[in-house]
Amino acid sequence: MNKKKKRKEFDRGMRCPYCGSPVVYRSADGIYRDNSSGTMLYVCSRYPECDSYVRVHTGTNIPVGSMANHELRTLRRTAHHCFDQLYESGYMSKQDAYQWLVDLIMHSVIMLKIPMMRGIGRNHLRHCLKDIVAKVCTK
Repeated sequence: MNKKKKRKEFDRGMRCPYCGSPVVYRSADGIYRDNSSGTMLYVCSRYPECDSYVRVHTGTNIPVGSMANHELRTLRRTAHHCFDQLYESGYMSKQDAYQWLVDLIMHSVIMLKIPMMRGIGRNHLRHCLKDIVAKVCTK
């Protein structure tokens, strides 16, 4: 099976988790300020009204993570920035920081009693990221 056919099969039925519209595989041109590296994305077909998208691993059509709107992308960047400070500042090793993060996320999952069916839902992920930002940025 050729790559193009595989990609079409992967795209079929993929829906935006925010508005339910179909998702399209396309270049990041017009979404990223500089797309000189030729980054590809899965983007909500209603973009820019619905600004949900996810980058794919270079040279593949495999998403790096889950689709996210502006709010969730901002939370992820903030959480990542704060998290990186844990080990870059010497507060703990990188390995210890990741173990702490795993413990924090698992605690959040248990406390919220969210069933882990087809992955973590948007609201749960948003709650976890807000929790991480609040805890990490106050360290």
